[in-house]
Amino acid sequence: MSGAFRIPSAGRLKQAKTARFSFDGQSYTGIEGDTLASALLANGVHLVGRSFKYHRPRGILSAGAEEPNALVEIRRDAARRTPNVRATVQELYDGLEARSQNRWPSLAFDVGAVNDMASPLFSAGFYYKTFMWPKAAWKSLYEPRIREAAGLGVSPDKPDPDHYSSRYAHCDVLVLGGGAAGIAAALAAADTGVRVILADEQAEFGGSLRFEAAAMIDGQDGFAWAQAAVARLSAMDNVRVLSRTTAFGYYAQNFVGLVERVSDHLKSPGHDLPRERLWQVRAKRVVLASGAIERHMVFADNDRPGIMLAGAARTFLNHHGVAVGRNVGVYTANDSAYAAAIDLKKAGVNVAAIVDLRDNPTGPVIDEARALGIEVNFGRAVIRAGGKLRVTSMTVQPKNGGGERTIPVDAILMSAGWTPSVHLFSQSRGKVAFNDETKRFVPGIYAQDCVSVGACNGTDGLSATVDEAYAAGAKAARDAGAKAVKGTKPKVDASESWSRGMLGAAPGAGPDTRVKAFVDFQNDVTAKDIRQAVHEGMRSIEHVKRFTTNGMATDQGKTSNMHGLAIAAETLGKPIPEVGLTTFRAPYTPVTFGAIISHARGPLFDPTRKTAIHPWAEAQGAVFEDVGQWKRAWYFPKAGEDMHAAVDRECVAVRTNAGLFDASTLGKIEVVGPDAARFMELLYTNPWEKLEPGRCRYGIMLREDGFIYDDGVVGRLAPDRFHVTTTTGGAPRVMNHMEDYLQTEFPHLNVWLTSITEQWAVIAVQGPKSRDIIAPLVEGIDMSDEALPHMSVREGRICGVPTRLFRMSFTGERGFEVNVPADYGQAVWEALWAEGQKHGATAYGTEAMHVLRAEKGYIIVGQDTDGTVTPNDAGLDWAVGKKKTDFVGIRGLTRPDLVAKGRKQLVGLKTKDPKVVLEEGAQIVEDPKQAIPMKMIGHVTSSYWSQNCGRSIALAAIAGGRDRMGDTLYVPMPNGVIEVEVTGMVFFDETGGRLNG
Repeated sequence: MSGAFRIPSAGRLKQAKTARFSFDGQSYTGIEGDTLASALLANGVHLVGRSFKYHRPRGILSAGAEEPNALVEIRRDAARRTPNVRATVQELYDGLEARSQNRWPSLAFDVGAVNDMASPLFSAGFYYKTFMWPKAAWKSLYEPRIREAAGLGVSPDKPDPDHYSSRYAHCDVLVLGGGAAGIAAALAAADTGVRVILADEQAEFGGSLRFEAAAMIDGQDGFAWAQAAVARLSAMDNVRVLSRTTAFGYYAQNFVGLVERVSDHLKSPGHDLPRERLWQVRAKRVVLASGAIERHMVFADNDRPGIMLAGAARTFLNHHGVAVGRNVGVYTANDSAYAAAIDLKKAGVNVAAIVDLRDNPTGPVIDEARALGIEVNFGRAVIRAGGKLRVTSMTVQPKNGGGERTIPVDAILMSAGWTPSVHLFSQSRGKVAFNDETKRFVPGIYAQDCVSVGACNGTDGLSATVDEAYAAGAKAARDAGAKAVKGTKPKVDASESWSRGMLGAAPGAGPDTRVKAFVDFQNDVTAKDIRQAVHEGMRSIEHVKRFTTNGMATDQGKTSNMHGLAIAAETLGKPIPEVGLTTFRAPYTPVTFGAIISHARGPLFDPTRKTAIHPWAEAQGAVFEDVGQWKRAWYFPKAGEDMHAAVDRECVAVRTNAGLFDASTLGKIEVVGPDAARFMELLYTNPWEKLEPGRCRYGIMLREDGFIYDDGVVGRLAPDRFHVTTTTGGAPRVMNHMEDYLQTEFPHLNVWLTSITEQWAVIAVQGPKSRDIIAPLVEGIDMSDEALPHMSVREGRICGVPTRLFRMSFTGERGFEVNVPADYGQAVWEALWAEGQKHGATAYGTEAMHVLRAEKGYIIVGQDTDGTVTPNDAGLDWAVGKKKTDFVGIRGLTRPDLVAKGRKQLVGLKTKDPKVVLEEGAQIVEDPKQAIPMKMIGHVTSSYWSQNCGRSIALAAIAGGRDRMGDTLYVPMPNGVIEVEVTGMVFFDETGGRLNG
């Protein structure tokens, strides 16, 4: 037996296969094809959770992703615990284990329910007004307790053993929503031959056809037609059909995020199956067919278990074959609830009464309800529901006041109408418009290449929906480049028609301050909370939302938003459009962290990049550090050396003889095309048009605000080709920066950008004997100073392989950077190393590189700059073209605050005690005896011990630094104050003579 409330003659599920499951340790039986919600209802279980704030008993409200109450934990084992799963979405499988949340010690007896009795203390916005005193209690008492109480489910505490996958996909037409509208649009587009993706969050396609008993399309039952149409689409080579797939985010340029639940519905998923798959889809055209969401009625105690949406009750009956009660009451302001009552009555369920808030509605469904003997009450309201752990009665009263009547029931079905689901449209940055006649927000101004069809577009009636969707699908295909191919439009033979309903609170929902008439079930927001927010000065609906939490968190206002908006508008005395609509943000429904990160966890959390020379450095015992995603040799210790000794030896060797350094991690970008020089003129502060091929130049890149963004040496290989280097960590952002401007600001330029960081290994050979090491191995390049001066680049061969040989230095010594194809990187390094041993060369790492460049006053972007440093601040005015009229950041440089006196400027520092090495980041003051908090005038950006200088050296950003040369300043530290002298930034070879050996 699959449950006492299962009706054998109803529904579409076959009872051949039963599925055992448990809820809070109690065993039950359901049917494969059930959701956890339908299986619980089949067994007469309505109490499934406790509310967030008041811990009130809660039951199942809906039958889909809009469910705010039935959030449960699904367990497979100790490591596979998923909190906050909607029971209405979770498919049943044999052995499923579910547990309720947010209760202690049990669901039926929850100590937290004391909050309901103390509800006056937890009114809207209470968290803004309480926990203020005593101040010391916040850290020790209030915050820890609030954090313990926050949230609903309990996060898993063990590593996730499942794996996830992700895919990118491109299509011509993406259809989101698998109801009648979505299927019709997909059919129209698919028949033209374009690439189509059809996605729906349910396990089976059909949307509202799952419960519309009267729908007939192409001569067959509506749901049967949907299955046949989807089967036809699935068989087409140009169509991809994705069930159990939720579109959670609509981003720029028709980029849509989808999550497919691959194995959550399986009893024993195979190890080869991912749990979920993230689809990142770029579509030429998007058809939104996301349907509409039924609204509840707002009345006193409308949250009792057993009170649910009328459409949900129809789904449980007509699809799952489950009656939600045996003596059901109906409360409505909409015709669709009559259809639910009629279906239940025909299935043998007693309908105690229909209470209709409207005065004298007419129509076929009303006539049919009366013909079936159902009591119908017009112009009346349900002013409260009875019961606690399960609804037991509804109290009815004329809506304008009068005598009360209590009707015993074990379930109440309610419907205030249907709200178009405009979440994805809103995420696309489209602007909604309010239809005053139907009192609905519908898509208005489109921002992307998409179209809304069906219920989400405010279209009423199945026939009109199919016509609109089919035409939209065909047009989307044509707009995507399809040739006209005439298909056959589905014909609607019979359908249902519903009226429009109501917004806001019904009679009995206040305005007194005692009644709890819930607007937002998930966040425990009542009608009186909305009114209170307005009374306390909230005028914007966004402020009302945050003050009350209405429509926040995972719910995103699916059932509550329009009611909350209407109540606020009524309280303010304004029309609804003037109050506005809150912004719907991604994700539409919660998305697991696993789906988002996919394989990017553990060792793969961030890619580990290694250069071609990494194995050699590893074999030599190098110690590595992480720089961005790269593993870089930090230093090369010999036996008995610590880091400081190794770095001192490496620095001295470079200036005495020579050093080899793996610089492969530097970002490298080729800028190619007839307009390459013009593009470089716009992206960098320096002039480039007159730079001759074969020469190099140090370049500075700014943001629009005038601050330094990146720097590097650029070599001009040909009139139309530049080899651009960037900082190691800046390569991706510089590439993005260039592409952004090329595509959006300078699309008229004929330029191509290519990242070549991985293609070239770079070996820096620096020091007085560097040319002697390289020259024997180079072919086709004149190595003399006259033919290859400092800041030059030549193409030739080294060790028989192609090279781009740069004459440049980041140490201040004669230097070269040998670029070779990465496949030959280690072989060329080993050849250079062997030659270097004849001249006393050593390998040096990033720490020695930092010391050597600091000795020469060369900056590192990101260390000596912090996003607020201009070229002038860094002493690099010489790198800004004085005659240039335009480049990115040129206007930012003229802002008054960027040219004002007293800005922080980069200078050198020498400690009065040469053996004291400053801490990087240490603050600098003028007067160490001033009262605390002291006035900080700058900070140390780089600091090292320099063996070559025989003392400590430092760079610092100091207010008005260049005007303070020779001044004594102070660095307060925990162990005392350190005196420093402000100096120039060059500490070694101030004349620069060593660049030529």
